[in-house]
Amino acid sequence: MEQKQIEEEALRLPLEARAGLAQKLLLSIESPDEREAAEEWLAEAQRRARELDEGTAKPIPAEDVRRKARALFR
Repeated sequence: MEQKQIEEEALRLPLEARAGLAQKLLLSIESPDEREAAEEWLAEAQRRARELDEGTAKPIPAEDVRRKARALFR
């Protein structure tokens, strides 16, 4: 199947189906593989731990975070 034909058929889909297809296509381009994602999370965790150790960031109790998150969805 040619790209042009795929595009034409995709554009004939209902709105929700087009949105779902667009999301899947974007995720296929932007989504890092599992190893890359794990490495990025590890780097983020190390950065946050360093900030806590250096005193440039302060910890927030989990209950405070949960309370604020619940308030956002009310």
